Amino acid sequence: MQNKEKFLNTYIDNVTFNESLDAIESFIENKTINYVVTINTDFIVKMEDDKYFKQIVDEADLAIIDGKPLIWISKWLKQPIKEKISGSDLVPRLLERSAKKGYRVYIIGGKDGIALKAKENCERDYPGIQIVGTYSPEFGFEKNPQRIEEINNMIKDTHPDIVVACFGCPKQEKWMYENCKKYGAYVSIGAGATVDFLAGNMKRAPKWIADHGFEWLYRFFQEPKRLFKRYFVDDIKIFGLAIKYGKK
Repeated sequence: MQNKEKFLNTYIDNVTFNESLDAIESFIENKTINYVVTINTDFIVKMEDDKYFKQIVDEADLAIIDGKPLIWISKWLKQPIKEKISGSDLVPRLLERSAKKGYRVYIIGGKDGIALKAKENCERDYPGIQIVGTYSPEFGFEKNPQRIEEINNMIKDTHPDIVVACFGCPKQEKWMYENCKKYGAYVSIGAGATVDFLAGNMKRAPKWIADHGFEWLYRFFQEPKRLFKRYFVDDIKIFGLAIKYGKK
């Protein structure tokens, strides 16, 4: 998309939920290769020290805001963001459209068997959906060039319009950036834990909790060991970054 807005240490597309879906659909209809990032607090913090990751996010074809804290910061900076759009909300809506429009979808990520279970649930929940392939890659696959090439060819052979990549940040964004032109899908979306939600392996926070900005806390209680450092050590740096970039 054009006319990106500067926000903290990156650039975003300040769009509504429906505008983001329409943009993704236009990527498919125009048959161009694009990738989508959903920026949350963790992104902002990681970009401050990881310049390669920052480049990837800055160059994204669609960069949307995922997270109530960033919505609050945007209002404090008097740069209000129209709407919070999380990957876990965006992907189901996109799957619904894909079922109606005949778009072909590939799901990659999650632990062994999770992507396949997600496929089965999607086929039940979205009649007519074409999930043309799934794969749960082994830990560390991204460090093996031969394995990456095999995966790219596996995806390419299914001719997907959309790839949903669920490896977590920043691994999924770096993988999309480096490989989307090789496997050739028109849209790639980094969607983190979405594969677990689709598979029913993990429950999402009730809507009222998410609407009040506490979905992260709900997630923390599900995976406290994995998420403690991220939420209570790393991500609190967002307050200093808001002040730092708010003064510029």
